[in-house]
Amino acid sequence: MSQGLKPAFSALIIVAGGMFAQSPAARPAFDAFEVAAIKPTPPDYQGGRFIAMQSAHLFGAKNYTLKSLVGAAYNLTPRAVSGGPSWIDSDRYDIVAKTPNEIRPNLDEQMSMLRKLLADRFKLTFHRERKELSIYALTVARNGPKLKQSTEPPDAPPVLVNRIFPGRVLLPARNATMAQLASMMQRAVLDRPVLDKTGLSGKYDFDLEWTPDETQFGGQGPPGAPEIPLKPDLFAALQQQLGLRLEAAKGPVEVLVVDQVERPSEN
Repeated sequence: MSQGLKPAFSALIIVAGGMFAQSPAARPAFDAFEVAAIKPTPPDYQGGRFIAMQSAHLFGAKNYTLKSLVGAAYNLTPRAVSGGPSWIDSDRYDIVAKTPNEIRPNLDEQMSMLRKLLADRFKLTFHRERKELSIYALTVARNGPKLKQSTEPPDAPPVLVNRIFPGRVLLPARNATMAQLASMMQRAVLDRPVLDKTGLSGKYDFDLEWTPDETQFGGQGPPGAPEIPLKPDLFAALQQQLGLRLEAAKGPVEVLVVDQVERPSEN
């Protein structure tokens, strides 16, 4: 990272176990946010987007369409969300919400509360279908993976962090599986579902760096001149740095079809 350079925005994405992290039995219930404010993103906003805990008890989402919020909440690429009025893919919203209990919620708990918020404030209802869609298959490259087994304690939470700069993304990952990498890529980065076809079952530490294009992060990268020299694109970076490939394919995917939705009140 260049000295003195600060990211235009940083999206913290913590992924663990299956779809999301499973809450231990001793943890308190995170049924709903204590209070949440939903406001339209200012029309002159020029920054990127993120969903992240801003502090131990403050959840935030910035510059997200409802379709992208639904995708994040249900672990789907927005392309796997269909139906509803056109504004769900054009109107952008900011959310600030206070979380309950004395401990920081994990990603599974954050997304559970977000799903409840979408149902309560957007009056969201839907059904599921299976459709044949364009997908990416995450596979091992011809010369094999370039991955190092994680040195984190076995019970350490997996972490995947997107640090997004003008023209550059840095992804440090720790104690992460390939299934978790694929899940994060489809929810936050790419415009189609990503299936883990690597056959790798370990947990790995790695750093991935690439130049994003306009199809990634919902086209909402931070403004500004990119760094020179430019990094490789995502497809080349995966192969060169991790020994992995993203292969375009077709496959059956579970999609979410919106039946009913309303614009929210702001409080």
